[in-house]
Amino acid sequence: MPDRAPQPVDRQLPTEEARDLISLVRDIAQQEIVPKAAEEEDAGRFPREVFTLLSRSGLLGLPYDSEYGGGDQPYEVYLQVLEELAAARLTVGLGVSVHSLASYALAAYGTKEQQVEHLPAMLGGGLLGAYCLSEPHSGSDAAALRTKAVRDGDDWVITGTKAWITHGGIADFYTVMARTGEEGPRGITAFLVPGDAPGVSAAPPEKKMGMKGSPTAQVHFDGVRVPAARRIGEEGQGYANALSSLDSGRLGIAACAIGVAQAALDEALAYAAQRRQFGKPIADFQGLRFMLADMATQIEAGRALYLAAARLRDAGRPFARQAAMAKLHCTDTAMRVTTDAVQILGGYGYTADFPAERYMREAKVLQIVEGTNQIQRMVIARHLVGPEGR
Repeated sequence: MPDRAPQPVDRQLPTEEARDLISLVRDIAQQEIVPKAAEEEDAGRFPREVFTLLSRSGLLGLPYDSEYGGGDQPYEVYLQVLEELAAARLTVGLGVSVHSLASYALAAYGTKEQQVEHLPAMLGGGLLGAYCLSEPHSGSDAAALRTKAVRDGDDWVITGTKAWITHGGIADFYTVMARTGEEGPRGITAFLVPGDAPGVSAAPPEKKMGMKGSPTAQVHFDGVRVPAARRIGEEGQGYANALSSLDSGRLGIAACAIGVAQAALDEALAYAAQRRQFGKPIADFQGLRFMLADMATQIEAGRALYLAAARLRDAGRPFARQAAMAKLHCTDTAMRVTTDAVQILGGYGYTADFPAERYMREAKVLQIVEGTNQIQRMVIARHLVGPEGR
């Protein structure tokens, strides 16, 4: 079997502009991201300069309106861009997804005046966003959050702690869900909080299994005063805002998962083609060939699932069930494929000399963030048979 480098994914894209966009992303990935990914992840270094480049290249606001600095791209294109970035380095792909999630609330629920004032800088002005929903005592049960916002004249005063915040401590703005009324989902409101507002601080980043270059930290709001003009949507609309945001965000996680899985498959293919045992490439052994075939099939199925959900979203049709299915399937696929990639590389797969072990560590977090996969199963089941305890 001749040595053969894995080929780029053959993508079905709707326009020539989208094809040019993917080419641009691949160039940036190969020139600016991949060469430094392993070293910077090992060192725990966040590549802020890459995000600046992505912003200048118009890649941080792809699914949003060009009137406000966005790219006017359908979700099916935006997600494939995320996949390419995540395959190069998950810290970058997931970071773009989180930034888009943090921008969603204002883009979907903000007033025209708010959008004109803030979105251009958020989407193309070099800013980096973070999304603040989870708390130390409310993760999956987001409606139980305790962070409070109290009206004081023309301001809201926010007090509380958010947990597991991607970009915590380095973000330029935080989209924050806080309690302004009764207990439960109807008492929650969204706010746009500047990262440098007095009273905003971050704990030291968590020490994580993977994605060491992406800071994840608690963010503290100690009497942070936010003008009433920075409230997003109506009072009590924050939980609906959050659920809507997460439906789209789960598709971003699904695309990132397929990117990591594709990178792991490519690594396994390249290794299997050049590694020789018993006088021939190990890719000639049937057991290994079947592993590779299963890995590729799972990836193609996951890609088709997230794109089908994206096309529903682009058509203005309900897609929450399909988004949960895509997040569930694609992240489980990433875990299986990266584990198999380590196995194919054998002892080398367990060393940091090859990226397979990093892919495996990174895949795990994707089964947890933006709703664990157990929560995704609950969401899917509710769509199928209705809420529990009827």
